[in-house]
Amino acid sequence: MHLTWTAVLPADGTVPVSAVGPTFWWGGAVSDPNPHALFGQAFLEVQFYPDAVVNTCSSDGGYNVTYAPGKFTVCSPVWQVSTQSGAEDAAFNAELYDGTSKSPLVMSAGDTVRIHFHLGSAGQGWNVTVTDVTTGHSGTIVLNSKYGPLLPLYSTQQIGNALGWGLVDDTPNAFVWEIGHTSNFSTPAGQLCYPGQTDCDSYNTASWLGITPLKILSVTFANGSAPSEWAVTSDLGGTAEVSSYCPAYGGPYCTYPWYAANSAYSAITFGADYPGTKFDYKQGSQFPATMQCGGPYGPDSTYCDTVLKPSPLS
Repeated sequence: MHLTWTAVLPADGTVPVSAVGPTFWWGGAVSDPNPHALFGQAFLEVQFYPDAVVNTCSSDGGYNVTYAPGKFTVCSPVWQVSTQSGAEDAAFNAELYDGTSKSPLVMSAGDTVRIHFHLGSAGQGWNVTVTDVTTGHSGTIVLNSKYGPLLPLYSTQQIGNALGWGLVDDTPNAFVWEIGHTSNFSTPAGQLCYPGQTDCDSYNTASWLGITPLKILSVTFANGSAPSEWAVTSDLGGTAEVSSYCPAYGGPYCTYPWYAANSAYSAITFGADYPGTKFDYKQGSQFPATMQCGGPYGPDSTYCDTVLKPSPLS
């Protein structure tokens, strides 16, 4: 699997980016040589932390950051499920450094970045190279766990090539914004939160409109081609999740953020209908509300993908 995402990092406005969720990430399903990893699989998250500079990326998949408005840094936890304990834990985690230094690669709001997933030298795990196109700085993480290399689980970016123990029937590589958590810099910090809570900005459209959005500009594959279609899904059920907590869907702190095609930016955005939105694909209703796809655990055990039509970057 060889592919490159290009995006523009979001920016604080009337609301800090960190308020709507403590991290967003690009990730992918990988093989896991740990003999106790369920299905021999794990999942990589190249986590970008908004308004934050990383101090440490811990072996348990966690991170420690310092508040730095308008800055972004990265850890790359890889999650596995243990067949011994049944718990989800970290197979790997590493900090993204600036080149060959031991200092974090610090990116700024509004910078254009490339996230390049590619194979490295023989015996290496999947390589992830992040380049800040705006500054020219870059860093690479090599996914070598203590048990051996973590390699892409599938060779093609196709719906159904999904993580076996996951809840979604999606593609092996994806972008996700980690919603449903308070900010890393609030009290309490980075805690689970739910629709209807006034400290849970993930579910508040006004909060999303208070930032300049992340802009996904493109994805390209090894031969230079681009996706023929784009699809979205959620492991929470979109509007169905909000409706289970709020008296009614809609209104402050009772909406589910969504993907949209934006003609002003020539990009895909996430969160709300920003100026220039051309298609918003039924907003929060774009996500399947019930499990209707299959997987290793049988039929109706995963959330299906919704293919966006018309394709947002066609």
